[in-house]
Amino acid sequence: MEVDEYPVETILEAIDDLGVPSKQRLKVFLFDIGGVCVVSPFQSILDYELSLGIPPGWVNYCISKTAPDGFWHRLEKGTIPMDAAFFAGFNRDLRDPNRWETFYRQAQQARDVPANQVVVPPVPNVDGKWLFLNMMAAARSPDPFMFPALRKLRENGKYVVAALSNTVIFPPGHEYAQTDFFLDDPVRRLFDVFISSAHVGLRKPDPEIYQLALNKVDEFARSNATTDRGKALGFPAAEGVSAGEIVFLDDIGQNLKAARHAGFRTIKVPLGKAYEAVAELERVTGLSLAGDHPKTPIKPKL
Repeated sequence: MEVDEYPVETILEAIDDLGVPSKQRLKVFLFDIGGVCVVSPFQSILDYELSLGIPPGWVNYCISKTAPDGFWHRLEKGTIPMDAAFFAGFNRDLRDPNRWETFYRQAQQARDVPANQVVVPPVPNVDGKWLFLNMMAAARSPDPFMFPALRKLRENGKYVVAALSNTVIFPPGHEYAQTDFFLDDPVRRLFDVFISSAHVGLRKPDPEIYQLALNKVDEFARSNATTDRGKALGFPAAEGVSAGEIVFLDDIGQNLKAARHAGFRTIKVPLGKAYEAVAELERVTGLSLAGDHPKTPIKPKL
């Protein structure tokens, strides 16, 4: 559910080159969730902006510019509840007139509109609560390209399959609330290790959460050295895991950049074209992972 850095002009860019050295063993595949394993919430944002005639990128710009203490960021770190105060604060973040003027002028400049000809319209009346819940609804559907690959990779058993995701916690009584966050979900159940930002108080791209992820997958491998799961791995589990033995998949450039700084290898998952990332997974694992879904890009709804 991350929206720190997602410029529209790069949403369909190619997968980052893994550049895996021939002698480097890969032990862990570490997945983001939203936009990778499940349908991207960014699609809902783009659809919403286009439906209102807002220059694409406004919502993500707002969230990015309010980091690290905006209402979105605090919700994903689990430091505030999802309540009326959150939605009111999120609306304020999305309706700041000064931020809107800066964004709008930059958008017009990118279109080569002379500065003296730019007339800034009123700040859009974005309904943050409706947009947020629409995003969460969309992100409940498994990605038709990546989800089959994830299942096959887990069934293969040779790699530690882990997740590192910026998440939110729904309040008790909400239709999306779950008794067990990690087990009451068909996607989350597939992972050996799941690091949820809202449960650990850190969120991507904070360097600390990547170190936590490394510690958790290393701990999982070592602690399972004598179990059936550990024995099935394609490497001696007692060796543990180092940063260079992890491949991280995400749809956000900023998160991937932070992962590379942590020593991880990365694959970029393009919006609506996760099948490209699946092809890269097949290349580096030698496994047949693709499902039967036609490789047709998911396009915005106008």
